[in-house]
Amino acid sequence: MHLAYLLIGSNLGDKTTYLKNAGSYIQQQCGQIVKQSSFYETEPWGFTEQPSFLNQALCIQTELAPAELMHTLLQIESKMGRTRELKMGPRIIDLDILQIDQQIVDTPLLQLPHPAMHLRRFALIPMEEIAPQLMHPQFNKTITQLLAECADQTDVQKKIV
Repeated sequence: MHLAYLLIGSNLGDKTTYLKNAGSYIQQQCGQIVKQSSFYETEPWGFTEQPSFLNQALCIQTELAPAELMHTLLQIESKMGRTRELKMGPRIIDLDILQIDQQIVDTPLLQLPHPAMHLRRFALIPMEEIAPQLMHPQFNKTITQLLAECADQTDVQKKIV
């Protein structure tokens, strides 16, 4: 069994429903959700000319190997109607693996830990809610330490749904 940390997000349509549906699919196809953060309303990062995002961090217990988990998440995105037209553009659903245990993976399909996690408040803030002491396997710093050092200034606000 592995502990996998995911970040899920949406910035089109009924974002709350999309995140809840994605969580259900993840639970059915990937593994048991053991922790989940609050929802966070976040400014777009990278390509900023788009609606704000709703994000949530999940910790799941899974038997899937990292590549299998990534393929399954991509299938869930596709089933939910995700199209990839513009890199970092608007999307119904976005399912990212941030970290699995202390594994380091570098393949064309998947990089673990997520190579930009430490640069993005929209990933670190929900992660700190569910796993503040989780160690980043390359930097040997906790999520709390990474967040304290993060230079990103994008607005991330807890949202009550």
